[in-house]
Amino acid sequence: MTDLDDQLGDELGPIDYIVVEFPAGQTRLTGEAAAELAALAASNTIRVLDLMIVYKAEDGSIEVDEVEDIDDLGELAQIEATLAEVLAEQDLIDIAAAMDPGSAAAVLVWENTWAAPFAVAVRRNGGQLIASGRIPTQALIASMTNEGE
Repeated sequence: MTDLDDQLGDELGPIDYIVVEFPAGQTRLTGEAAAELAALAASNTIRVLDLMIVYKAEDGSIEVDEVEDIDDLGELAQIEATLAEVLAEQDLIDIAAAMDPGSAAAVLVWENTWAAPFAVAVRRNGGQLIASGRIPTQALIASMTNEGE
């Protein structure tokens, strides 16, 4: 069993990630977004497993800040204890390749703790996840808007 297994246990819910890019000059995950993320973690709806900020300079070089390296975490300070640090260096290099020069991106990995009891029950009954996906919000709104035409 790895350290990660010890940290997370066998009763995991589905794991998701997002990468949110901020243009130059808007490089902080603060304010309303930080408060919402902190509220989701505090309510045990999610467990934040990793949160990093990737900076891509104009020359293409990258710099990475882990949560514990960020000054003035504010409401996000409460999630620092739950971090399992699941992102690898190659993950961050791949993310930076998709970023615009001069931008920053928040990379968030979380467990959907609300779904853990269902996921555990499925695994105990021999089931396994064979497909997963997301429907972009914009695509759903567009399809609902076009239904009436």
